[in-house]
Amino acid sequence: MKILVTGAGGFVGKHLLNHLRSSSAANAESDQPLELYGTVLDDNQLTAVASDTRCNWWKIDLREADEVTALLERLKPDRIYHLAGQAYVPASFIDPWDTLETNIRSTLNLLQAILILKLPTRFLNIGSAEVYGSVTAEHLPLTERSELLPSSPYSVSKIAQDMLALQYHLTHKIHTVRMRPFNHIGPGQNSRFAAADWAAQIAEAEVGQREPVVAVGNLSAARDFTDVRDVVRAYVLAMEYSRSGDVFNVCSGKPHSMQSILDSLIAHARIKIEVRIDKERFRPVDIPTLYGDYAALHQRTGWQPEIPLEQTLADVLDEWRQLISASSTSTSTTPHH
Repeated sequence: MKILVTGAGGFVGKHLLNHLRSSSAANAESDQPLELYGTVLDDNQLTAVASDTRCNWWKIDLREADEVTALLERLKPDRIYHLAGQAYVPASFIDPWDTLETNIRSTLNLLQAILILKLPTRFLNIGSAEVYGSVTAEHLPLTERSELLPSSPYSVSKIAQDMLALQYHLTHKIHTVRMRPFNHIGPGQNSRFAAADWAAQIAEAEVGQREPVVAVGNLSAARDFTDVRDVVRAYVLAMEYSRSGDVFNVCSGKPHSMQSILDSLIAHARIKIEVRIDKERFRPVDIPTLYGDYAALHQRTGWQPEIPLEQTLADVLDEWRQLISASSTSTSTTPHH
């Protein structure tokens, strides 16, 4: 079994690789040995993942059609998990075209390469619950049949990816499955995202690297959070058990305010933490409440979230403590001239 994971060096990609390996180990009697291939965009990313020798790494710009076709012709993957893309919503307001080009062109190039090469590849497109946009309470929870109301250039790009995957299924009979994950958090997430950012600030404050203050944005917004380790498990189940053309929400089905996320992290802090509102951290458009329904995914695959949010947040904070401790140790042992 040859599996290609685009954006494999990212937050979700690393967790997906780990899950695929553990699933493969659990099914060691399979007569199809697992071959993992991952893409990264540049040399810096390649250097960062080079120590993971259990995955074959490729540096590639997925916006370049010829490069994508050449890669798929060489690998002939049985499965493609398409995670790569510009995933930070605020950045899409700063440079809309970069987000649109990156996310749409890469998806198109992969699907077109499958078509040109006549590969029997299964293609899993990772979209986003951002496609549902700003909705009123009577339209919640969101299902896969909910109206698509983009509220950012990022969400426009994700609708385009979603529709491309559907179109290639309908027109060309390529086996495509579309996932719409809601907010997912866990160890390894970039500190540009709220929970990781707050955990990093708390961990730094605990060792005296900053004042015991956490700077925050809008705390009233409520989101549907799922542990990234549950999310990647959903992706693998959907890849194996879905029908071509299926679309699934991946979520917990419960809204949690950003205030409650912050309160939970502060409750785990080892010192007293002050909270300070920073208007610069507010988004241009911030949807008040967003949560979904994962009934379709559960019905098709049996999936449901397993890791409690409290455990996820504790794991995130513990990881930042380890990272900051390791960084401090490294700095303290560096010889000074």
